[in-house]
Amino acid sequence: MSTPGRGIPSGGTGIRLHAPAPGWSLDADVVVVGSGVAGLTAALRCAAAGRRTVVVTKARLDDGSTRWAQGGIAAALGEGDSPEQHLDDTLVAGAGLCDEEAVRLLVTEGPDAVRRLIATGAVFDTSVETGEIELTREGGHHRRRIAHAGGDATGAEISRALVEAVHAAGIETVENALVLDLLQDAQGRTAGVTLHVMGEGQHDGVGAVHAPAVILATGGMGQVFSATTNPSVSTGDGVALALRAGAEVSDLEFVQFHPTVLFLGPDAEGQQPLVSEAVRGEGAHLVDADGVRFMVGQHELAELAPRDIVAKGIMRRMQEQDAQHMYLDARHFGAAMWEQRFPTILAACRSHGIDPVTEPIPVAPAAHYASGGVRTDLHGRTTVPGLYACGEVACTGVHGANRLASNSLLEGLVFAERIADDIAAQARTGGGPGIPVPSTGPLQPAGARYEVQRIMTDGAGVLRSAASLAAAAEALEGLYATALNDLEAHGKTAEPGVDTWEATNLLCVARVLVAAAQRREETRGCHWREDHPDRDDARWRRHLVVRLSATEKRALVVVPTDSADFPSVHPLSTPSLEQ
Repeated sequence: MSTPGRGIPSGGTGIRLHAPAPGWSLDADVVVVGSGVAGLTAALRCAAAGRRTVVVTKARLDDGSTRWAQGGIAAALGEGDSPEQHLDDTLVAGAGLCDEEAVRLLVTEGPDAVRRLIATGAVFDTSVETGEIELTREGGHHRRRIAHAGGDATGAEISRALVEAVHAAGIETVENALVLDLLQDAQGRTAGVTLHVMGEGQHDGVGAVHAPAVILATGGMGQVFSATTNPSVSTGDGVALALRAGAEVSDLEFVQFHPTVLFLGPDAEGQQPLVSEAVRGEGAHLVDADGVRFMVGQHELAELAPRDIVAKGIMRRMQEQDAQHMYLDARHFGAAMWEQRFPTILAACRSHGIDPVTEPIPVAPAAHYASGGVRTDLHGRTTVPGLYACGEVACTGVHGANRLASNSLLEGLVFAERIADDIAAQARTGGGPGIPVPSTGPLQPAGARYEVQRIMTDGAGVLRSAASLAAAAEALEGLYATALNDLEAHGKTAEPGVDTWEATNLLCVARVLVAAAQRREETRGCHWREDHPDRDDARWRRHLVVRLSATEKRALVVVPTDSADFPSVHPLSTPSLEQ
């Protein structure tokens, strides 16, 4: 039932988004922010353990990033495959920065987690002959271990099954709600979230959900770039919230650019159609305008090399030929295979005037997946007590410097279960205080979103250098300084609202990404520095951990770890990062 706001918490950085005071509130044991595979899996498991669970999601319940996943979910389910082989492929793709213990958990717990997903109601494609799950290959995998559904609609099927299960379980949901900030008590412990519900319904405007446990499953931040495969809601809200609450983030410089995104022109912006890696897994070839397979000879797996290698191969060929895109040629599939195996991609291409059955598909890399995020331990716990993270918003150590294809859905599944089990093992505690401290951070005007995207695309995209990153850092800092000056000198800030909150979150994560990319003076995984083209294990086989300074406005504290191992997560006990 609704209760009035309570108390004024402290802790974190003291930075909050400007927003009206909550006008309504709910009480819960757990609030899950996000409704993809990670969020809904965590919600179902928490509810099954008897915890009163509320799911908050930015759009509709079935409208997160999961539903856009085409390729599938990777797990050692096939004959002759093993978790050890899956581990080896993941470590190779992660370019020396994977946390091996986290990867081992992923690959060993993954197969049973997929079976539980099937028991929940997800239906995967099966072989007509054997009735077994049909498995395919994607880049970086040496075995067929990708389970798919509806040909190329795996995410949509997983989302359908989980949403139906959530409804059947009677879990309370708040849709069309943008999460604003974390509520914390006087000791800095999690006490819930504030959120803004867009449109009319049971709740409207700014409110709060009071809960001693918050699970961030907000997805990615692809909208920080002009062209991305991410939906429009992927504005880095979870990472920005965690930073303002005092949490640490890590590896944000490792943004994976998907090699094969349908090229819609040099000025295309927003969400772009993805051409799944599974198309290459079934035998499509990357070619230039002359029909030459340029990935042959660059890697033993050619077109099925890890994504960073394929993206770099495409970019190099584009530079050599002064071309805006390359081509993916799968004409040899024939109409029947396209219609049965890749109906979603076929329809998307045809809607843009391209018929893959008769012509090659123009493709170019676009921002796709954040390998880094809010730093967690093996139970999804962050450095803020009571705050958990899973899925793309989290940095569990699984992906290292470059995510292996189709490991993302599996990571969301496995670590969501681990978080729920950790919460279930704890004694129930009451809710904490309810309203955030007065904000000290300025809001960006709505138009800053497009300025951030332009700056990031020009300076921190697939190709980076000291000069491009310095220009990006200066431009981003200028946006922040202008808004901060208006607030401090004139008491003015942009009008609170969804557009300005999203623009402010995008600027926050962009500043962290660029700061980390400037610091990492090497090329590793999906971080490509033209001025430092080689991998440097001696200096850079380590992670970069970032926090917002609690004492100095605008300051980002960027500290490299001592080794490739993740430091332990000790909530609110990392004074060394302020040195």
